[in-house]
Amino acid sequence: MPSMAKVLIFIGLLLLIAGLLLWFLPKFPGFRGLPGDMVFKKENFTFYFPLGTSILLSLLLTLLLYLWRKFGG
Repeated sequence: MPSMAKVLIFIGLLLLIAGLLLWFLPKFPGFRGLPGDMVFKKENFTFYFPLGTSILLSLLLTLLLYLWRKFGG
């Protein structure tokens, strides 16, 4: 399988996992996001900024890509 195909499959799997997490995590009681996620609420406006979640995802993706390049590619 060419290298580009592996990258596309990997990205597709990451998107599938992210979609499943977004679908199932809010259904668990007590899941309110990570520390560092900010929510700003006004009368009829809510702004959610997932800073803690973004940092965690960045670290996980960096680790996965490092391991993939070191051992798989």
